[in-house]
Amino acid sequence: MTLSEKINNDLKEAMKSKDSFKLSVIRMVKGAMQLEKPNPREELTDDEVIKVISKQIKMRKEAIKEFESAGREDLVIQNQKELEILNAYMPEQLSLEELNTIIDKVFDELKPTSSKDIGMIMKSISPLVKGKADMSLVNKLIRERLG
Repeated sequence: MTLSEKINNDLKEAMKSKDSFKLSVIRMVKGAMQLEKPNPREELTDDEVIKVISKQIKMRKEAIKEFESAGREDLVIQNQKELEILNAYMPEQLSLEELNTIIDKVFDELKPTSSKDIGMIMKSISPLVKGKADMSLVNKLIRERLG
C-alpha cells in the first residue's frame, strides 16, 4: 500500500469515526499533495508525499515556537496534536547514533576541511536521511563537527 492510499484510507476512517480533528489534518495534507502534483491525473510517489508531509511538519514546528513566544498555549497544544497525526505518516526516524554513523561515513568519503564544504556535505547526506531525520538537526551536527 502506497502512502497516498494509506492517507486516503485514514481519511475514510476519520469520516466514519467522526474524528473531525484528524479529518481536518488529513484533508490539509491531501490539499498540500494536490498542490504538489504537476499532473492531476498522476499520483505522487511515496518520496514526494513524504516531502509534502515534511513541509507540513516543519510549518507546525515553526508555528509552535511562535505560539509559545506569544503565550498561546491553546494553539501550541493544537499544533502538537497535528504533529502527532503527521508524524504517523513519516518513516521511522533515525536515532542520533544512526545519524552520527551516516555523518561519519560521509565525512570519511569527502574529507571536508572547513565550513565552506557544508553544501557539499549536505548534498551527500540529504538523500541518505531524507524523511528519516530533521534536516536542521543534521545541519547542526555537521556544523559542530566542522567547527
